[in-house]
Amino acid sequence: MTVTPDLEVPTAPARAVPNLADLPVRIGGLGDVDALVLSGPPAAAGAEPLAAHLARWGATPDHDGAAVRALLRDSRLEGRGGAGFPLARKVETARLSPGRPVLVVNASESEPASRKDRTLCRHRPHLVLDGATLLARALGADEVVVHCHRGRSSSAGPLATAVVARTRAGHQGPPWRVSEGPDRYVAGESSAVASFVDGGEARPRFTTRPLAEVGPSGRPTVVVNAETVTQLAVAARIGAVAWNALGAPSSPGPRLVTVAGAVPRPGVVLELTGPGTIGDLLSAAGLDSPPAAVLVGGFAGTWVRGDEAWQTPFTREALQLVGAAPGCGLLGVLPHGACPLVETARLVRYLAGESAGQCGTCVAGLPRLADAVEGLAVGTARRRHVARTTRLADAVLGSGACAHPDGVTRLVQSMLEVFGDDVVRHRAGGPCRGADHPAVLPVPDGRTGRSGGDDPWR
Repeated sequence: MTVTPDLEVPTAPARAVPNLADLPVRIGGLGDVDALVLSGPPAAAGAEPLAAHLARWGATPDHDGAAVRALLRDSRLEGRGGAGFPLARKVETARLSPGRPVLVVNASESEPASRKDRTLCRHRPHLVLDGATLLARALGADEVVVHCHRGRSSSAGPLATAVVARTRAGHQGPPWRVSEGPDRYVAGESSAVASFVDGGEARPRFTTRPLAEVGPSGRPTVVVNAETVTQLAVAARIGAVAWNALGAPSSPGPRLVTVAGAVPRPGVVLELTGPGTIGDLLSAAGLDSPPAAVLVGGFAGTWVRGDEAWQTPFTREALQLVGAAPGCGLLGVLPHGACPLVETARLVRYLAGESAGQCGTCVAGLPRLADAVEGLAVGTARRRHVARTTRLADAVLGSGACAHPDGVTRLVQSMLEVFGDDVVRHRAGGPCRGADHPAVLPVPDGRTGRSGGDDPWR
């Protein structure tokens, strides 16, 4: 990676970062000189106080709603929670729909291995709230709900403290509400979040109309994740053109990535500026050569062989060529010596147990798919078993009430395609030597959540 001079961060709204478009690929972590969004105090300093935030960035830019909407169009900022939908289009849909829009910042980060939203909320809460303030202006929203998961990993504490500090300082912004919901995988899906903050269950809703047109409350509801609004806060300071130039044509702006699995610091969050490759990111995370494989985009993402992933730019266009997508911004590293079938079986079993239980595809199809993948992993499957697994995955795809089964199917199909040689060896007589390798990706244990008197979806 090319070494370049320190990247300057604006200390007032009118000051722009110089010559950003001419900078080569840069990768930095929290507090590093190679970071922009993650610039500032190191992780050990905890949440950046309001005074320090204002000294570095200045007050929230005084853009009205029309100016923010123009910024969204010109920057081409897309959602960073998984789908990558252009934020400008979501905002316009909400504004053209009847009723005053509702804005929800989704900081729940249901992906067990992802840490980027948590990092922003815990260490840069005022930058998150700046972006939410700007987006509320663009929408004409009269309240902002910031939604987190409950539990030890919740970001609600730092965010609530930041809201109190801004209120005491007389900071001009919308009324805030910090919400905490169940710590379940699909409870962080956008329609589940919208349902919960409106007083319902944290389960995905099946509807043909987008949330931005009509949410559970009957009003247009815009749900965006924490990184998305943080990127908006940065773009408002440096300008749409400069922010856009920090990315690639198919992936504008800088991008935060969590690197999990077999790396020296599992869960490290890195900021990528420019069209860097997955190899650049893994090198910054401490690897000096390609791993066996990389899971790109999250637990419901796609496996890519390590040597191929190493050379692939982390841009939407380049990832499509290897059958992947940025997703939630997670790179899961599988080391040589580990069994990809065993690791996939762990993920599929976890995902099957995390369904909302609302349709037959999740209740019956996903457990059967988990059984099939486990059969391949332990070496009890034969040729017909592989064919049945393929047919089952095809049957599950597109048949659920939400997108959860599709993500699980995508993971299984990529395993069958990328690790075909491993499937053949397992089918020939027992698991491989890597079957006893320690678990690589952090799958939560004991997450049945369905026994006892409490409803885990409330």
